[in-house]
Amino acid sequence: MPRFFAMTSRGLGEVLEQELHEMGITKTERAFGGVQFEGNWADCYRVNLRSRIATRVLLPILDFPAYKPEDLYNNILKHDFTKYIKPTGTIAVEASVRESGVFRDQRFVAMKIKDAVVDQFRDKYEVRPDVDAANPDLRIVARAVNNGFSIAIDTSGDALFKRGYRVGFSEAHVKEHLAAGILKMAGYTGDRPVVDPMCGSGTFLIEACLIALKVYPGTLRKGFGFQKLLGFQREAWEAEVDAALEGELDELPFKMYGYDVDKDALKTAKMNAQKAGVDEWIEFSRAPMETLKAPVESGLMVVDPPYGERMGDKDLLLDTYKDLAHTMKVGFNGWDCYVLSGSPELSAAMKLKAERKFPLYHGPIECRLLKYKMF
Repeated sequence: MPRFFAMTSRGLGEVLEQELHEMGITKTERAFGGVQFEGNWADCYRVNLRSRIATRVLLPILDFPAYKPEDLYNNILKHDFTKYIKPTGTIAVEASVRESGVFRDQRFVAMKIKDAVVDQFRDKYEVRPDVDAANPDLRIVARAVNNGFSIAIDTSGDALFKRGYRVGFSEAHVKEHLAAGILKMAGYTGDRPVVDPMCGSGTFLIEACLIALKVYPGTLRKGFGFQKLLGFQREAWEAEVDAALEGELDELPFKMYGYDVDKDALKTAKMNAQKAGVDEWIEFSRAPMETLKAPVESGLMVVDPPYGERMGDKDLLLDTYKDLAHTMKVGFNGWDCYVLSGSPELSAAMKLKAERKFPLYHGPIECRLLKYKMF
């Protein structure tokens, strides 16, 4: 049975593994950068279709050491890449290299792998596949650390956080999979309203709506990489799609609430929500965070305030964090509040004791998701 690798951002491995278990995939093992799982191709289709937290699903095929370019080329030839696509298809190679004295240029690594693959096709069929970096039939993913290489086939195509609803985004926006992962860390199951007092492009609220409506993110996409592979099992895929669509809800007994002072960000958030088909369940309002009151009796607050590294000097943000703490204490009594903080100095300015701290990364920024129970 194949072994796949579901990638995600650092810090989200535990909730991604929980998500896989909820899909009925139990043979899992957490690893750096994601979760390995054992299953058949229907399981691979299901993870691509349903996962809110994974960024890609890979099929690992080769692991080997290489000390010179010839080693890399010859090891690639050991695997039969002709079984994945027709010789008239297209390929792309995505490579990353770390801590390697020999292979310092990822472009060279990608070119060497591409040469080996197309030579394999040419020797067998006298025809070679073309390169299409944007939309290939076969995407090969290579990771090199020191002299160790791992080669995998990408089954997802576009990254899974690209749901297809994002018309635009505000500065320093949270990616969709990270927003969904944070909501899962907060224990959100779609059972209550969510408020974001600094909502930006609305990602937390849109993802909360998709969870509450039981809409799986893959149902919003146009396609996946595995659909272009020769071994694609159409009947198994269609069964997965039917099962995913079966549980969708048509309405919610509550709404989500987003606030921001930036009218352009709110305009973007409304367009994103409309594209996702959830705009009727979200109320967006232009309002300053420091004067907010809870719009309903109870719910969940999630907020990603600026950290300073991305949007300005930290000294200018101290009052923002103090105001956020005041709003949480005065305006959201009885609520669970989660703050994504990329600055210990700024979160300390809130002068609130976090009930829990979850380490995770927002892109390259090391963060803490801070849980506060307001009484």
